[in-house]
Amino acid sequence: MEFPKRVYTIKEVKKAGKLVKKGYKHRLKINGTLLFRQKVGETLKHVRTAGYHDFLRRYIRSIVEIDGITQLREADAAVWANEYAIQNPVDAASLFIQKANHMKEYLEDKLYFGGAAETRSVQKRIEFLQALRRKSRNKQVKEECERLLGSWRESVYL
Repeated sequence: MEFPKRVYTIKEVKKAGKLVKKGYKHRLKINGTLLFRQKVGETLKHVRTAGYHDFLRRYIRSIVEIDGITQLREADAAVWANEYAIQNPVDAASLFIQKANHMKEYLEDKLYFGGAAETRSVQKRIEFLQALRRKSRNKQVKEECERLLGSWRESVYL
Protein backbone atom coordinates (compact mmCIF):
# COMPACT_ATOMS: atom_id res chain seq x y z
CA MET A 1 0.00 0.00 0.00
CA GLU A 2 1.29 3.45 -0.94
CA PHE A 3 1.19 6.47 1.35
CA PRO A 4 -1.44 8.95 0.13
CA LYS A 5 -0.22 12.04 -1.75
CA ARG A 6 -2.40 14.17 0.53
CA VAL A 7 -3.55 13.37 4.06
CA TYR A 8 -6.74 15.36 4.15
CA THR A 9 -9.90 13.30 3.74
CA ILE A 10 -11.08 10.79 6.35
CA LYS A 11 -10.14 7.97 3.98
CA GLU A 12 -6.63 9.39 3.42
CA VAL A 13 -6.04 9.94 7.14
CA LYS A 14 -7.13 6.37 7.96
CA LYS A 15 -4.95 4.92 5.20
CA ALA A 16 -1.92 6.92 6.36
CA GLY A 17 -2.57 5.95 9.99
CA LYS A 18 -2.74 2.24 9.10
CA LEU A 19 0.51 2.46 7.15
CA VAL A 20 2.32 4.17 10.02
CA LYS A 21 1.05 1.54 12.48
CA LYS A 22 2.49 -1.13 10.16
CA GLY A 23 5.90 0.58 10.29
CA TYR A 24 5.84 2.85 7.24
CA LYS A 25 8.54 5.54 7.20
CA HIS A 26 8.96 8.40 4.75
CA ARG A 27 12.13 9.12 2.87
CA LEU A 28 12.49 12.60 4.34
CA LYS A 29 12.83 15.34 1.71
CA ILE A 30 14.30 18.77 2.41
CA ASN A 31 13.29 21.57 0.03
CA GLY A 32 14.90 24.98 0.13
CA THR A 33 18.08 26.92 -0.45
CA LEU A 34 21.47 25.29 -0.02
CA LEU A 35 21.96 27.06 3.32
CA PHE A 36 18.53 25.88 4.52
CA ARG A 37 19.28 22.28 3.49
CA GLN A 38 22.65 22.42 5.27
CA LYS A 39 21.09 23.76 8.48
CA VAL A 40 18.34 21.14 8.39
CA GLY A 41 20.99 18.47 7.78
CA GLU A 42 22.81 19.62 10.92
CA THR A 43 19.50 19.58 12.78
CA LEU A 44 18.75 16.03 11.66
CA LYS A 45 22.09 14.86 13.08
CA HIS A 46 20.75 15.80 16.51
CA VAL A 47 17.51 13.96 15.79
CA ARG A 48 19.53 10.82 14.95
CA THR A 49 21.77 11.20 18.00
CA ALA A 50 18.74 11.34 20.30
CA GLY A 51 17.24 8.26 18.65
CA TYR A 52 14.20 10.03 17.16
CA HIS A 53 14.95 9.82 13.44
CA ASP A 54 12.52 6.95 12.84
CA PHE A 55 9.84 8.80 14.83
CA LEU A 56 10.30 11.88 12.64
CA ARG A 57 10.27 9.83 9.41
CA ARG A 58 7.08 8.03 10.42
CA TYR A 59 5.10 11.24 10.55
CA ILE A 60 6.91 13.88 8.47
CA ARG A 61 7.43 13.52 4.73
CA SER A 62 9.24 16.78 4.07
CA ILE A 63 10.70 19.92 5.57
CA VAL A 64 10.15 22.91 3.31
CA GLU A 65 11.69 26.36 3.50
CA ILE A 66 9.12 29.15 3.46
CA ASP A 67 9.08 32.89 3.89
CA GLY A 68 6.35 32.93 6.52
CA ILE A 69 5.27 31.34 9.77
CA THR A 70 6.75 27.95 10.67
CA GLN A 71 3.95 25.41 10.83
CA LEU A 72 2.88 21.82 10.34
CA ARG A 73 0.99 21.22 7.10
CA GLU A 74 -0.99 18.11 8.05
CA ALA A 75 -2.42 17.49 4.57
CA ASP A 76 1.12 17.34 3.20
CA ALA A 77 2.75 15.64 6.21
CA ALA A 78 5.24 18.50 6.00
CA VAL A 79 6.88 21.03 8.26
CA TRP A 80 7.09 24.45 6.68
CA ALA A 81 9.98 26.26 8.34
CA ASN A 82 11.39 29.72 7.95
CA GLU A 83 15.07 30.63 8.20
CA TYR A 84 14.71 31.71 11.84
CA ALA A 85 13.27 28.38 12.97
CA ILE A 86 16.44 26.54 11.97
CA GLN A 87 19.09 28.96 13.24
CA ASN A 88 19.61 26.92 16.41
CA PRO A 89 19.93 23.27 15.29
CA VAL A 90 19.18 21.85 18.77
CA ASP A 91 16.03 23.92 19.17
CA ALA A 92 15.02 23.21 15.55
CA ALA A 93 15.41 19.47 16.15
CA SER A 94 13.11 19.68 19.16
CA LEU A 95 10.63 21.75 17.13
CA PHE A 96 10.58 19.11 14.37
CA ILE A 97 9.85 16.43 16.99
CA GLN A 98 7.04 18.56 18.40
CA LYS A 99 5.52 18.91 14.91
CA ALA A 100 5.93 15.16 14.30
CA ASN A 101 3.97 14.55 17.50
CA HIS A 102 1.21 16.83 16.23
CA MET A 103 1.12 14.80 13.02
CA LYS A 104 1.03 11.55 15.01
CA GLU A 105 -2.04 12.74 16.90
CA TYR A 106 -3.63 13.94 13.65
CA LEU A 107 -3.25 10.44 12.16
CA GLU A 108 -4.55 8.86 15.38
CA ASP A 109 -7.69 11.02 15.08
CA LYS A 110 -6.95 12.78 18.37
CA LEU A 111 -7.53 16.45 18.94
CA TYR A 112 -4.05 17.54 17.83
CA PHE A 113 -4.35 21.28 18.46
CA GLY A 114 -5.33 23.46 21.39
CA GLY A 115 -4.25 23.52 25.02
CA ALA A 116 -4.08 19.84 26.00
CA ALA A 117 -2.67 18.74 22.63
CA GLU A 118 -0.05 21.49 22.71
CA THR A 119 0.97 20.41 26.20
CA ARG A 120 1.41 16.80 25.01
CA SER A 121 3.52 17.90 22.06
CA VAL A 122 5.67 20.17 24.21
CA GLN A 123 6.17 17.22 26.58
CA LYS A 124 7.43 15.22 23.57
CA ARG A 125 9.78 18.09 22.74
CA ILE A 126 11.10 18.11 26.31
CA GLU A 127 11.50 14.32 26.24
CA PHE A 128 13.55 14.73 23.06
CA LEU A 129 15.80 17.39 24.61
CA GLN A 130 16.40 15.16 27.64
CA ALA A 131 17.32 12.24 25.36
CA LEU A 132 19.66 14.41 23.28
CA ARG A 133 21.33 15.79 26.41
CA ARG A 134 21.84 12.24 27.69
CA LYS A 135 23.09 10.73 24.40
CA SER A 136 25.18 13.51 22.89
CA ARG A 137 28.93 13.54 23.44
CA ASN A 138 29.19 17.20 22.44
CA LYS A 139 29.52 19.52 25.44
CA GLN A 140 27.94 22.51 23.62
CA VAL A 141 24.95 20.40 22.57
CA LYS A 142 24.48 19.19 26.16
CA GLU A 143 24.68 22.77 27.43
CA GLU A 144 22.18 23.97 24.82
CA CYS A 145 19.79 21.16 25.78
CA GLU A 146 20.08 22.22 29.41
CA ARG A 147 19.48 25.88 28.51
CA LEU A 148 16.38 25.00 26.49
CA LEU A 149 15.09 22.64 29.17
CA GLY A 150 15.52 25.47 31.68
CA SER A 151 13.40 27.70 29.47
CA TRP A 152 10.70 25.05 29.30
CA ARG A 153 10.84 24.57 33.09
CA GLU A 154 9.98 28.26 33.45
CA SER A 155 7.01 27.95 31.10
CA VAL A 156 3.43 26.99 31.78
CA TYR A 157 3.94 23.59 30.12
CA LEU A 158 5.62 21.91 33.07
